[in-house]
Amino acid sequence: MSRSLSLGYSPCPNDTFIFYALVHGRVSLPGIAVEERLEDVETLNQLARAGLLHLTKISYHALGHLREGYALLRAGGALGRGCGPLVVARSALDMGHLQGKTIAIPGRLTTANLLLQLHGSGYDNLVIMPFDRIMAAVAEGRVDAGVIIHESRFTYADHGLTAIEDLGAWWERETGLPIPLGGILARRDLGSDLIRQVDSSVRRSLEYAYAHPQEPRDYIRRHAQELADKVIDSHIGLYVNDFSLDLGKEGEEAVRELLSRAEHRGLIPPCSLPLFA
Repeated sequence: MSRSLSLGYSPCPNDTFIFYALVHGRVSLPGIAVEERLEDVETLNQLARAGLLHLTKISYHALGHLREGYALLRAGGALGRGCGPLVVARSALDMGHLQGKTIAIPGRLTTANLLLQLHGSGYDNLVIMPFDRIMAAVAEGRVDAGVIIHESRFTYADHGLTAIEDLGAWWERETGLPIPLGGILARRDLGSDLIRQVDSSVRRSLEYAYAHPQEPRDYIRRHAQELADKVIDSHIGLYVNDFSLDLGKEGEEAVRELLSRAEHRGLIPPCSLPLFA
C-alpha cells in the first residue's frame, strides 16, 4: 500500500520544469504517491508554517522561521547569480527615496522582502500582493515601487517601469556568493531515510527534464503567467542550474550566510537544529 505525500511548488516554469517527471511518474519514488499542489510562493510559505505540506518549495526567508519542523533538501532549489529580485518604479529613483514610501512585495516571508530589509532600513510601508500583480500596481501609481520576482524580471520594461535596484546583484557585491532564492523542504517527521530518498528523486526529476526538455512543455505552459516560449526558456535558463541539482559547498555557504545575517538583524529566530536531515 503506497503512502501519499503532498508536494507544494509554484506554477512558475522553473518549478514545473523540475517537478514534472516526479509528479507524472517518469521518476519513481517506491511506495510513495506524490500529490502536487501549485500555489504562489507566499501561500506555500504560509501552508508550511501551518505544517500542512510534507514537501514544499519555500522562500529562504520562510525557512528561517521553519527550521524546527522542516529540513532542507539539497536538490530542487533556486540559487544563482544575476537572478535576484528587482526593485522597480515608474521613474529612476535612489533607494533612499523609498524609505517610508509604499512598496509592493510578493509576500512578507519571501526572500525578496528579506533582501529588501537586509539592504537597508525604513522599508516598512509594505503592500503585500501576488507577484503577478505588482507591476500593474506600480505602473498605475497605486504603490510607489515594487519588488518583482520570477518572469516579471523579463517583462517589467514592457510596463513602462524602471529597475532602480537589483537586490541579487547587491547581495553578490556584499558577499561574493550566489543569491539563495528558494529551496525545497521536507517535514522532519518524515524521517531521514525517506527525506534522502525524496532528495534523490527530485534530483532525478530534474535530470529527466534536462534529458527530455520538450516533454514538460505543455505542463509548463498550462501554469505559466507568461506563455511566450522565449520568456519560459529564459526563466528556466536563469533559475534552473547546477545549484538546482545539488546545493554544493558554495550554495550551502550562501544559504548559511543569508540566515546568519537575518538572525543578526533579528529578522528570523535562531535555531540549533541541523539545516539538513
